[in-house]
Amino acid sequence: MKRELMVQNVKINFFSQKEKDFISLTDIAKYKNSEDPRFVVQNWMKTRYTVDFLGIWETIHNPNFNRVEFDTFKITCFSKVIRLVLKIGSHR
Repeated sequence: MKRELMVQNVKINFFSQKEKDFISLTDIAKYKNSEDPRFVVQNWMKTRYTVDFLGIWETIHNPNFNRVEFDTFKITCFSKVIRLVLKIGSHR
């Protein structure tokens, strides 16, 4: 069942399915950028904290979650970012 709530003058949609609630990240992002919230969501998804949170969430809620594969992905992903930052910093 789809429902909505108003938070600081922003309409946020959520729905319940099988006794679990789901909330729209896009609607929450509209608080920061009401015209184009996708950039806010993209920035959230790029942070290490979000990736860590998603790994914890999957560990708790997904019995088929492959933690070893996820950790390999995370290490590979962020080691490339660290190398890029170090390379850019060394050119200054």
